[in-house]
Amino acid sequence: MDIQEQVKSDIQQAIQALFQTTMDDVTLQPTKKEFEGLYTFVTFSLTKALRQAPAQIGQAIGTWLAQNSPIVSGFNVVQGFLNLSIADAAWVNVLNAIAANPSFGVLPKKEQSVMVEFSSPNTNKPLHLGHLRNNFLGDSVSRILTANGYDVVKACIVNDRGIHICKSMLAYKLFSNGETPESSGLKGDHLIGKYYVLFDKAYKAQVAEMVEQWQSGTPVTKEEAEKTAPLMQEVQQMLRLWEQGDPETVALWSQLNAWVYEGFDATYRTIGVSFDKTYYESNTYILGKEVVEEGLQKGVFYRKEDSSVWIDLTEEGLDQKLVMRSDGTSVYMTQDLGTTDLKAEDYHTDRQIWVVGNEQDYHFKVLFAILGRLGRTYADGLYHLSYGMVDLPTGKMKSREGTVVDADDLVQETIDAASTAADEAAKGKLDEFSETEKAALFQMLGLGALKYYLLKVDPQKRMQFNPAESVDLHGNTGPYIQYVHARIRSVLRKASDMGISLEGAVTVSQLDEIEQQLVFLLSQYPQRVAEAGADYAPSYIAQYVYELAKTFNQFYDKLSILKETDAIKLHSRLILSKSVGETIRSSMGLLGIDVPEKM
Repeated sequence: MDIQEQVKSDIQQAIQALFQTTMDDVTLQPTKKEFEGLYTFVTFSLTKALRQAPAQIGQAIGTWLAQNSPIVSGFNVVQGFLNLSIADAAWVNVLNAIAANPSFGVLPKKEQSVMVEFSSPNTNKPLHLGHLRNNFLGDSVSRILTANGYDVVKACIVNDRGIHICKSMLAYKLFSNGETPESSGLKGDHLIGKYYVLFDKAYKAQVAEMVEQWQSGTPVTKEEAEKTAPLMQEVQQMLRLWEQGDPETVALWSQLNAWVYEGFDATYRTIGVSFDKTYYESNTYILGKEVVEEGLQKGVFYRKEDSSVWIDLTEEGLDQKLVMRSDGTSVYMTQDLGTTDLKAEDYHTDRQIWVVGNEQDYHFKVLFAILGRLGRTYADGLYHLSYGMVDLPTGKMKSREGTVVDADDLVQETIDAASTAADEAAKGKLDEFSETEKAALFQMLGLGALKYYLLKVDPQKRMQFNPAESVDLHGNTGPYIQYVHARIRSVLRKASDMGISLEGAVTVSQLDEIEQQLVFLLSQYPQRVAEAGADYAPSYIAQYVYELAKTFNQFYDKLSILKETDAIKLHSRLILSKSVGETIRSSMGLLGIDVPEKM
């Protein structure tokens, strides 16, 4: 039973009966907290047609509804705002429907498919805080779209070639003395990231020395030094050797990448992220050259005198864009054109979504415009889920300078902070946990804190992550919501130990206001799932589940559950608690967060 739709229908009937006119689009809004009621209908739009004052119209409609609607129990009018209260019997029906539906919140199949591409790591460094926001967004959006009835493919493209990869390779070749993950005690991705930083330090020192000690009396600018520094020349030569298939260079590349992949896989397992398909740039970077040739033949691209290939997108409000260099080598756009074709050919999805930071907004506008010009049938289904960067209280992070916050370290730091916060809050209650159970609980809380903190913010907003704030058990945090779930499970276990059955429908005749609010919030869950799927916004689910958890705590503090002497009310409150707990678990699951049975 959809109460909101029923109220809209009843209002339409009231308008027809009272004023002999129709209103096709009835809009309801939540009643302001200072007034009694749940839904508000604004009557101002009817005043001109009916030639009556807004309050007079509201009074007439409210009176009709109170007399004729099976679910409206009362009303009040404040100027042009008709505030409606809903009958307890209607909420009981809603609660029974929710409690009886094991798939509550999972929407019907849509017979459409979506590919969500996220993570996109580089093999010259480990995953960092920015990657965590990317991974959590991509994973959560995939879960939300699945709940919306779509067939979802989770894809990742690994940037495993190019000049930045060769920087790590050259530094390893020059400075490593054969160091391995085993000999260093470092994860493979951490080890290679270390050499990426070492290259940058050595390169900057070389550039500074060239600027200070120019030869033949001719000054050397910093820009000239950066281009001609011996280390940069060696890196460029290494890239050429790799593209030519030089056995020694390819062997080094393969070994270092293998170490990095082992490190990535360990991180993905820890944070609970997986992919259905992984693409590698080393396998796809040349695919776009065929697309460029096709575009030249169609007249979509044009060739300049230096043989470089371009497209003019000024009609789309963009500019002229290079798609292939004069020497015939690919640029990022070339690669993305080919890879997008490959993804479409592999899976034929109705939509492709890229989860990529907002510094690439322009790139995706150009990519989508080019594919539209090329007449790709899938072009209308392309979407860039742009998100803002993540800072720490200490400021912006830079990979080359080694100031990036490593994902593994941050995850562990948050787990440690969660364990400290939980220990302090538990006041000895965790003594019944084994060390293994404690470790699992603290990891669940730490990951929950991290994921929830990064997902509760609108993806497009730049944000600051505060590890200490994220694990607070009393604020808008993951651990707070996890604690509420554990509280509900504790109540239900005690009820079971007392021999109280949860079988049968709720038959209570009257609900407290806080119980009505809880049932109303529960009834909103499918709509919130649909809205989050439409806008690719996990933050909607985070806001919803926090509101649900907070309202349950108000219910728990106001009304007795297990000490209630009225058996019908006791049964009702247990069913309500069980439904809230299951919806919290489902909501948090859409964010990729597990919830504990006890804390």
